[in-house]
Amino acid sequence: MSRPIIEVRNLSKKYRLGEIGARSLREEAERLLAKIGNQKKSAEDEKEFWALQDVSFEVQRGQVLGIVGRNGAGKSTLLKILSRITEPTRGEAVLRGRVASLLEVGTGFHPELSGRENVYLNGAILGMKKREISERFDEIVAFAEVEKFIDTPVKHYSSGMYVRLAFGVAAHLESEILFVDEVLAVGDHLFQQRCLDKMKAIVSSGEKTAFLVSHNMSSLMQVCSHAILLSQGRLLKEGEVGEVIREYSGQARTGGIAFRYLTQKIKCDQIRIEGKDPDDELAVDPDDEIEIKFDVQVAEPCKASPYIFLKSQYGQTLGIFSPGHDQLQEVLSVGTHHLMVKIILPRLNTGKYELVLGMANAGVEDYFITDPGIILTVAGWVEAGRFSFPSGVCNGHINLEGLWRCEKEG
Repeated sequence: MSRPIIEVRNLSKKYRLGEIGARSLREEAERLLAKIGNQKKSAEDEKEFWALQDVSFEVQRGQVLGIVGRNGAGKSTLLKILSRITEPTRGEAVLRGRVASLLEVGTGFHPELSGRENVYLNGAILGMKKREISERFDEIVAFAEVEKFIDTPVKHYSSGMYVRLAFGVAAHLESEILFVDEVLAVGDHLFQQRCLDKMKAIVSSGEKTAFLVSHNMSSLMQVCSHAILLSQGRLLKEGEVGEVIREYSGQARTGGIAFRYLTQKIKCDQIRIEGKDPDDELAVDPDDEIEIKFDVQVAEPCKASPYIFLKSQYGQTLGIFSPGHDQLQEVLSVGTHHLMVKIILPRLNTGKYELVLGMANAGVEDYFITDPGIILTVAGWVEAGRFSFPSGVCNGHINLEGLWRCEKEG
């Protein structure tokens, strides 16, 4: 078996909180002597923050690895170390190939240079010849959709233009390893989809090894084969992307339903479901009806109606209930109001799903949303023996209703 293209061994990174650096040579000498003499150890320890601790894994050539975890888990720190932007405190990372990185808006480009000059500069940094860069130049510019502005200094680019060109450069130039952080969220939906399509093409060709950090679990499922889960700087799980995302989804829900308020106009304290505790996972069947009751306190008169999103465990929105047309909304007066919403579930396949409840003045203002929402566990039609699919077939989330027939000729 060939050697891994990336080997990470006991990688750790420590920062000192509130310290940028010594203000004088004397301060630096005092700090060094204190370390040698083990003075003020407890005070120094209190200022230390470990962004990564003893992280180890390997990545094979051509693999696309997703990195998941909550904010502050150490995802961006890991990519910065692998990209050689910062040094680890201890441990090592061995990379066998040229690296292209897209970590945050603005990195890798000189603001005073034009888009054209930055493309050639990035290629030169990767060790490419001018002729090699020129062969890919038109493809990069077309992908980024910046033809009109390619000779304009990039300091005048919008954040979306910046990211489009940066991704075009990183994806098309001759690098063996590609690091992509959450910056793709800056682009519009169509560009994000094009980036995902490009990543899929990279996967199928096996020409690059890629790391992708994203909070969009659906995107990771589309592109990645494997993933790692980080929590407080430590590696919790490594494996097949679906298994890692399921672990992360369970970790992210540390309690019951919580409410996120976007204004102070409407508050909701409790949700009730007949005969069930909405803070627990609800076992339901396909086609079940779910009746949700809740009370809201209105601080000032406002127009409002409830809505519900049905989401997969990977965060994909599968459907929405929303009577948000203007004529179907109520003008709520100051005081307490009792609300009821009833939905009929579609023919869901086996798995976990989430109902996210909120209230809004449709198209104008959101009042609150549950985050996390109500978790549903569905036995599904396959489990009930209604269907039998070959092993390994992806059944999606919803069974479609329909008819079929077969007629023998003659």
